[in-house]
Amino acid sequence: MALQVRMARLADLDKMMELASFTEDGLTNFPHDRRALEAKIRWSETSCLAEIDAPRDEFYLFALEDMASGRIIGTASIYSRVGVRWPFYSYKLSHITHVSRGVDRHFSTQILSLVNDFDGASEVGGLFLHPEARSGGVGQLLARSRYLFIAAHRERFGDKIVVELRGWSDGGVSPFWEAVGRKFFDSDFTVADRYNATQGNQFITDLMPRFPIYTALLPEEAQAVIGVPHSGSVPAKAMLEAEGFVYDGYVDIFDAGPTLHAQTDRLRSIAEANPVSSGLELKLATRDRPFRAQGRLSEFTVV
Repeated sequence: MALQVRMARLADLDKMMELASFTEDGLTNFPHDRRALEAKIRWSETSCLAEIDAPRDEFYLFALEDMASGRIIGTASIYSRVGVRWPFYSYKLSHITHVSRGVDRHFSTQILSLVNDFDGASEVGGLFLHPEARSGGVGQLLARSRYLFIAAHRERFGDKIVVELRGWSDGGVSPFWEAVGRKFFDSDFTVADRYNATQGNQFITDLMPRFPIYTALLPEEAQAVIGVPHSGSVPAKAMLEAEGFVYDGYVDIFDAGPTLHAQTDRLRSIAEANPVSSGLELKLATRDRPFRAQGRLSEFTVV
C-alpha cells in the first residue's frame, strides 16, 4: 500500500467526514460534525499561510492518504499553542495527608485540583485511523509525521507539548463524568464532550467547581478510572511513552483520561530526524526504508 501524509484540504471534506463516521464519542479533535470539521480544515489552511516566527493560535490538520485509491484513511492534528482561545484545563492528581494525634488517626487520600499548567504548550491530538489501517506501522507513520512537521517548522511550536487521551467509558457512559461533571452541567457526557469540541470550553470556566475534589468522596467506579485510558487508546499511550511523553497525574476534566507531556526538543522523532537535501528523514522499524518529510507548510508531505 502506497501511503502519504499531507496537510488536509477543503476538497477532502467529504472523505474526512466518511472517516469521522467510524469514530466513537470522545474524539473531540476529529468530530463527526460537518460544520466543525470544515472549520478545522479552514483553520489549518489559514495557519499554513500565516507568516509567523512564534506560536500564536495555529492549528494543523493532517490527512493520511492511500495514494492508489485516493481514500483518506487516517488523520492527526497539532495545536501550536493552547490556552489562547480559552483556558486549557486539567485536573492535577496529588496526595494529601491528615493526622490527628488526639484520636490517633492518620488518613491519606488523593485530591484533584483544577489547573492551567499547560497554557502556552503545543498539543498533538486527533489521531485516528480507519479500522482497516490499524496494522503494519501505519499508526507510527501518521503519529511521527507530526513530529517531523514540528522539527521542520520548530519556530511555530512551544517548548512543551501535551496530549490528552480518551478516558475509560462503557457504551459512551463515563463513570467519572457521572460522579463529577454531571452534577454541574446537567447533561450526558457525550453531549458535553461534543459541545466542547464544536463550541469551545467557556462553559467550563462558567460552571466548573474551583475547589479541590477529594477522590475518597467519589464512587469507587469513578475513582478506579482516574488516569486510565480508553481501551482503544492503550496502544496510543504506549506509542507516546516510547516517543518520550510521560504521565504524572494530569487528567482530563471530563472523563479523567490521562494527559501526557514532554519537552518538545526531547521527543524521539525530533531528536532522531536527519536533515537531507529535500527535508527531513526518519527511520521506522516497521518499514524497509526511512520515510521522508518534504515541502513547505501547505505542501508538506511525508512518504
